[in-house]
Amino acid sequence: MHRSSVFRRLAGGAVVFAVATAAAVLGAAAASAQPPSAGTLTVAPATGTDLTAPSVTTSAGCPTPANAYNIQLTGPNGLDFIVTGRTQAGFSTTAPFTGQFGQTFRDAAALDTPPTTIVAGTYHIALNCVSGITGATIVAAFNTDVTFTSPTSYQAGTPATPTTTALAASPPSPITAGTQTTLTASVTPANATGSVEFFDGTTSLGAPVAVAGGTASRAVTLAQGSHSLTAVFTGGTGFGNSTSPAVTYQVNAPQGAATTTALSVNPSGTVDFGTSVTFSATVSSGSGTPAGTVTFSDRGTALSSPVALSGGTASFQTAALALGTHSVTATFSPANPTQFASSASAPVSLVVVQPGASTATETISTEVLAGALVISVANGQVTLPSPQLLADASRLETSGSINTVRVADTRAGNPGWTVSGQVTDFSNGGSGVINGANLGWTPNVVASMPVQSVTPGAAVSPAAAIQPGAAAGPGLGLASSRTLATAAAGGGTGTADLGAGLALFVPTSTVSGVYTATLTLTAI
Repeated sequence: MHRSSVFRRLAGGAVVFAVATAAAVLGAAAASAQPPSAGTLTVAPATGTDLTAPSVTTSAGCPTPANAYNIQLTGPNGLDFIVTGRTQAGFSTTAPFTGQFGQTFRDAAALDTPPTTIVAGTYHIALNCVSGITGATIVAAFNTDVTFTSPTSYQAGTPATPTTTALAASPPSPITAGTQTTLTASVTPANATGSVEFFDGTTSLGAPVAVAGGTASRAVTLAQGSHSLTAVFTGGTGFGNSTSPAVTYQVNAPQGAATTTALSVNPSGTVDFGTSVTFSATVSSGSGTPAGTVTFSDRGTALSSPVALSGGTASFQTAALALGTHSVTATFSPANPTQFASSASAPVSLVVVQPGASTATETISTEVLAGALVISVANGQVTLPSPQLLADASRLETSGSINTVRVADTRAGNPGWTVSGQVTDFSNGGSGVINGANLGWTPNVVASMPVQSVTPGAAVSPAAAIQPGAAAGPGLGLASSRTLATAAAGGGTGTADLGAGLALFVPTSTVSGVYTATLTLTAI
């Protein structure tokens, strides 16, 4: 226990030597049970150095029967020191009051028993409400922390642990309107406390959801169209806030059941000018009897107003067809597009001639092949610049972009497509390996045709320079298959060019050499 000696010179030259115990002045604090909490302290100044002797202000008055207070500092290396001995300066039992450190942080550490020094870390300050003449009984205490970010600089409080948030949406985009989507946010570190609020652009998708085991989920039904989804994590005590990268999500219009429209003409083939001709359309579906209208057209020009279906059939009669060859089609428009899809008949040829004319016909046909989905790259070699060491020496980084990827879709039915990519680990041909999860990308659509609806995949962040064989956090890195782009059903036929920016994080322990990995791109 540290003791403070006080000398006072009296008249006549006599010297009186008085000894005060540490409990009454300054010195090492006696070990005791944690006293009841009376509230919190505010440190002023909120930032300073080891040469600062700050003041602390209580959040309330001391509870009775306290009649004084002392200020105690504890921290790393066993520091436990009374920086302000028992005093009544400013003391109150009815209102907040301010107490002053009697020593700087550096002096408190040097005067402790045994002496120590200030180091980076968290230090605890307690203003003890004491009773009695010596202040030996602690009634309650006001508490706070300061954090030395270096041996010479502090800030009030304890810095929050940084967090990162990733967002996943299931089922994968695109989906059909009316389908429920589950949004799952993954927060790192997994022990983080707090809540996640999900957003579509700037619109909240519901009240915040508490994080449990590093995740939070919400089921939503999104409207038709393109959505930019994010998850915003608000940290609990000791954890920082974070927002996920935006996830682009496409919701397409509902697809009704397929229909087939057949057209018959009576009379058919060749007719005399002025003959009454009846066009009859029959619309069928495997999901019931379609309802809607049929429009009869001659080479794209409507011959009639839309005719309502009755029992799956519709008819139109005319005697006003002009001389010449006619190519007539029947087009079905559903009353409820979410129940039945539209369809058109094959064209039916009808020749109108002057009475008594002689005619001959030829049938000309061609076959349209089923087509194919083809993915290609003009240049399969990508060279990234040499990774550079960050200022904090935590890792090396480099970046670049993939060469343009071309997707050509000539398939009938226009079913849409998805292009995904996955990378192997990087190898220098020997023992050197860089985990493939350390590579991330930001996809983009370089070019597409007006008739296409192509959406780039979500950005994928690299893992934080993890070692070979280590598992990446959820949603990080290209070691798992990630979406480069999607084309919605009905919007894929044609040619599109895709690209992506690349980012590679490299551990500082990586040996020198030329490292190569294979990025496999797949279109389905």
